[in-house]
Parts: sequence; C-alpha cells; structure tokens
Amino acid sequence: MVLPNYINGEWQPSNGTETLEIINPATLEILDRVPLSRREDVATAVQAAATAFKDWRKTPPLNRIQYLFKLKTLIEENLEELCRTITRECGKTLAESKGEWQRAIENIEVACGIPTLMQGYNLEDIARGIDEMMIRQPVGITAIIAPFNFPGMIPFWFLPYAIACGNTVIVKPSEKVPLTMQYIFELLHKTGLPKGVVNLINGAREAVDAILEHPQIRAVSFVGSSPIAKYVYGKAASHGKRVQCQGGAKNPIIILPDADRVLTTKIAADSAFGCAGQRCLAASLAVTVGEAKNWFVETIAETAETRIVGNGLEEGVQMGPVITAQSQERIAGLVEEAIAAGAKPLVDGRKAKISSYENGYFIRPTLLSEVDPVGTLAKTEVFGPVLGVIEMETIDEAIALVNRGQWGNMACLFTSSGAAARKFRYEAEAGNIGINIGVAAPMAFFPFSGWKESFFGDLHGQGKQAIEFFTQTKVVVERWFDDWTRQF
Repeated sequence: MVLPNYINGEWQPSNGTETLEIINPATLEILDRVPLSRREDVATAVQAAATAFKDWRKTPPLNRIQYLFKLKTLIEENLEELCRTITRECGKTLAESKGEWQRAIENIEVACGIPTLMQGYNLEDIARGIDEMMIRQPVGITAIIAPFNFPGMIPFWFLPYAIACGNTVIVKPSEKVPLTMQYIFELLHKTGLPKGVVNLINGAREAVDAILEHPQIRAVSFVGSSPIAKYVYGKAASHGKRVQCQGGAKNPIIILPDADRVLTTKIAADSAFGCAGQRCLAASLAVTVGEAKNWFVETIAETAETRIVGNGLEEGVQMGPVITAQSQERIAGLVEEAIAAGAKPLVDGRKAKISSYENGYFIRPTLLSEVDPVGTLAKTEVFGPVLGVIEMETIDEAIALVNRGQWGNMACLFTSSGAAARKFRYEAEAGNIGINIGVAAPMAFFPFSGWKESFFGDLHGQGKQAIEFFTQTKVVVERWFDDWTRQF
C-alpha cells in the first residue's frame, strides 16, 4: 500500500510515482510505503486551502475552537494506538510516545483560548474625537514541515494555533515517519472540519521546495537540522513568507560540586539517552566543575551501562533504536573520531546487538570522558545516545564554553546554590535554560525558544508567540462626525 494525501477533506493518491519504505527501526519490518509527492500535489492542496480560507476566516473564533475540543477528545480516546504508531515508526518507548502526546494535547488546550489570546487593543481620543484600534487577522495559508523525531508533538506546536486563528494549513510530515500524521488526519476528518482547512502532503525535497516557493502560502513553520533550517528560512523568506525555523543543538549541562548526586545522575541520563538522544533538547555535553568530576563520571557510567535497550513496544525497555542505518553509522563515526582525538570511551554502545532484534538500528548509551572542548564531538550535533564529558575548574569557564558555541537551544545547570543558578540563567546564551532540569522543554503556554544557530526567525512556536506568528496586525484609525453632511 502507498499512503494517500489528504486534500480538501478527502484522501487522494499522490501524483508522485516514487515511493519510500517506512521501516520500523527496531525490527526492520516494512510498515508501509510513502509517496514522494510532486509540485502539482502541493498546488492542489494550496487551491483547496485558498478556497476554504474565504469562509474559515469568517468563522467566529468560538466556533473554530470547537473542532479543537473534538480533536482533543479523539486523541485521548485513541491514545494507546497513537502511542504504538509513534513507537513503531520512530523507535522510542511507549512511555516516551505517551509523553509526546501529552505535550501535543497541551498545545491544543492552549490554542482553545484563542478568543482571548487573539484579541487586539484600542485607545480612545488619540487626538480629539479620533479613536485607534489594533486588531489581529489570520495570515492566510500556512505550511508546517515536520521532523522525524517527534512526529506527533512538533506539528502541534503550530497546527492548533494556525487553525484557531482562522488560517488554513498544509502539513508535510517527515517521509521517515508519516504514519502518525496519517492517523491524526483521520481524527481531524472525524471532527467535521470544513473541507480544505487542513491538508496533508507526503513527500520530500520536491514537496518542500513547492511549499517554499508557492506564492499563496504566507507562512512556514519548520523544525529540523540547522543546515536545512537555514535553507528553508532563506528560500521561504526570499519568496516573501514569514518563517520560523527551529534548527539543531549541542546542549551542555553543567554539574557543580554541590549538585545532588543521585538526582543529577538520573536526570542527566534521562536527558542524554532518552528517545535515543534524538531530540533537540537532549544533553550531549556534560561539563563537570571542580570536584564534581570525582563522582559524576562514575555514577553516570553505571547508569549508562545498565539502561535497558530494546524494542520500545516491550515492557521495561528504557531506550529504543535510532531512526535509520545511516544515523547509526554517522553516530558511530563521530564516536570513533572523538576517540581518535583523545577521548576515553568509558561506555561504548556501538556494535549493540539486541536479542531478537540483532538487525535493528541500535546504539547503546555511550559515554566519553576527556572530550576535547574544541574538537568535533564538542561542536557537532550527534543526535544519538552519546554523552561527552569535559572537565573545568570554575563556573565561569563552563559558561564561557556554553557561550562560544554556535548553538543556543538549551543549557542546564545542576547545583544547590541559588546564587550560581541566577548567575547561570543571567549569563548563559541559550533560549531554554534548565536549573536542576535535564530537558528544559517549555510548557505549551511558553514559547519554545532557541538562540543563535538553533533558530532562524523572530517568533517561536507555542503560546503567545504562535498567536503573533499566525496573525497579522491591522491598525484602524477612526473619526466620526456629529453631522454626516459636514464631510461634504
């Protein structure tokens, strides 16, 4: 079977003749095939979205959000199968998939506040007898280009806000994991949303370029690697679109000597090895300060060695595979390069063979000490279960390491000192800061921030910034005469 697209309220076959296999990365089972849609598929979706927009923008916000309430209920009713779908195509554990859906649901809940969140403001008598107001209106047709690592959650950083604000939407999921959005669009269909408000296009490079170049698409939301984020941002902006592009990361966690040893180790391990390290907020560098090196390396090594790796559908599994054989090879190559440059492999997870799943794309948790602070591993987004350890003597040195990096997605500090925590959050140059937190993922009512090479654009996903992104402001200046005839 080849997955269909969803356009104008109907499932339609793609015009693309090329397809890709959708592979379970743990078992290598072929789950389905995804089409590589053509430009004409995108054009058809845009036409449907443009037609739907004319009436959808006139639909009162209170009416628009009723569809989101229905969607939330449908997701909750189908949660178990949605979790299994993510785990089958993405590889993460069922518990991780459930956590992903909880974050998606939270964004639906926040977007349901659109009758308040979308309000403008006004002021009487800006001059005698003249009033001024600012109102928010939808931007039009919007597009979401989603990554493989969170096929359920990340589209919901954008989708509920876009449609609640009165826009129509085209979603292009990752061709590696298209089944999750396929399921979600079945649920969206059940909500009774008007035809053309939401559309699904499967595909890869050609579909993306068609989205970026189409003159009727007004806004693009993207999450992925920084090189692709730069490409998307540049091309979409050059075609007159507003753009928000979340890029890559190299997230350091700083461990001070006074940090709680047990909790710090557990939280750091969950951050580095959760979702097989394939998340943009995964800890990838641990910087021990002073005497922290005397205990952290030993405790984190023990935790890495004992983490249970396997098929995420099985009970008790704590970490699944990486997404593809190419990812597996790239991660192993970066580890090899770091070792050749002098890093010590305290726990080496390459060559992992999981019983009953020997051919799966597995890499066990990997821990490297004495990592070169300016070497390749310290600067490259590994996107795998690899934690490098760097030793430093002061918090100032650690903060300097954070700030000279090209990335700025997340930085975390583990300490018992309020003064150290304030210094860190004040000085660290990253968009998401964690204090005794390993994954500083903002709640849905806060923006998912990102600085430097980790974000391209002005307005982030989630919360109030999503409302600003998916609306355009209009200022109205009014004067009314007491006697209509005085105008002539």
